[in-house]
Amino acid sequence: MDLTAARAEFEYDAVKKDPRVAYALWCVTGLFGGHRFYLGDTARSVAMLFTLGGLGVWTLLDAFVLGRRVRTVNRARRATIMARPGLVEVTA
Repeated sequence: MDLTAARAEFEYDAVKKDPRVAYALWCVTGLFGGHRFYLGDTARSVAMLFTLGGLGVWTLLDAFVLGRRVRTVNRARRATIMARPGLVEVTA
């Protein structure tokens, strides 16, 4: 691995989101959208904040989709970082 790729991996490690943190925030601040703020979903977070998680419905649904959302956010962040220095991500 060359220096550019190593630096990009370092940068990704610094910004990737941890599913354990997301679920912990969901447990503590789920009705207020704290887990969504953590993932950068600001519009949904504000909507959850003012509706108390869609009266609990959105909060309950997030229990089932939160892990997938964390993976999606991490994939997008990794793709953005790898594209910046001109690296191409190879997926198998």
